[in-house]
Amino acid sequence: MQSYHTFDSTQVACYPRVTALSQRRAADASEASLHTLGMFALALQVQDGAAPVSSGSRVLVDIITKATVINQAVLAILIVISVVSWAIILSKSLTYRKVQRQTVKFLDAFRKSSKFSEVQAVCATLPASPLVGVFQAGYAELNAQFRLGGSQSANPSGPAPRPMLKSLSAVDRALLRAATVEINKLEKRVPFLATVASVAPFIGLFGTVVGITIAFQRIGTTGSTNLAVVGPSISEALIATAAGLFAAIPAVLAYNHFSTRMKVFAAEMDDFSLEFLNIAERNFT
Repeated sequence: MQSYHTFDSTQVACYPRVTALSQRRAADASEASLHTLGMFALALQVQDGAAPVSSGSRVLVDIITKATVINQAVLAILIVISVVSWAIILSKSLTYRKVQRQTVKFLDAFRKSSKFSEVQAVCATLPASPLVGVFQAGYAELNAQFRLGGSQSANPSGPAPRPMLKSLSAVDRALLRAATVEINKLEKRVPFLATVASVAPFIGLFGTVVGITIAFQRIGTTGSTNLAVVGPSISEALIATAAGLFAAIPAVLAYNHFSTRMKVFAAEMDDFSLEFLNIAERNFT
């Protein structure tokens, strides 16, 4: 019984310590909660104070409308060339898709036909394919040589002579010339994208230099480096740089893509020319 009372007294003695520790923890938690609420209230005050600030798009419009005439002219030039380059990108994308689709159909018809006259009849339905122009040039050269050979060796009493080529190299030159014409058609207006990719960053850099120069002039006039003095000019400079990059980056990406597509089309025309020459040499020499 004595040990039991001793144990009970020990337990009773521990209770006050536990209670004090719990109160201290509750006080710390309450202080932390008050600190968090204070920070939240301060954030709300800051947000309320910043509420009158316009949105990003309005700020951008305000900067452009209040910019100098030179920077506005720079931005107008960049917007115009960007719109033109995007029009070229969309137009060429649709054109190259059509070219690829009709080229596949033309090759299929060419390899399934047994006569060049049958292929000639299909050409009218596939005008977008560059192989059509190459084939028509080679076919015209073949017919010209056949007519020339037939008029010189005409024999009304005998059977019709087998058509013979007088010069296979002439057919090769006709195919090569037609391929060059088709490549020029495919790359029409594409060099403008390379021009935009090269020039647009420098036009934007010109606007940047003008904006920085105006900022330094304002510093010299007011004798103050306050952000309210130099901020608008620096904003104009950065917007000009961004506009130049916005015009140049899509143009250079599209130019590289279209250049690769044109190399593919040129390779297809070279392969087709060799195939055409092989058939002509095998049947008409």
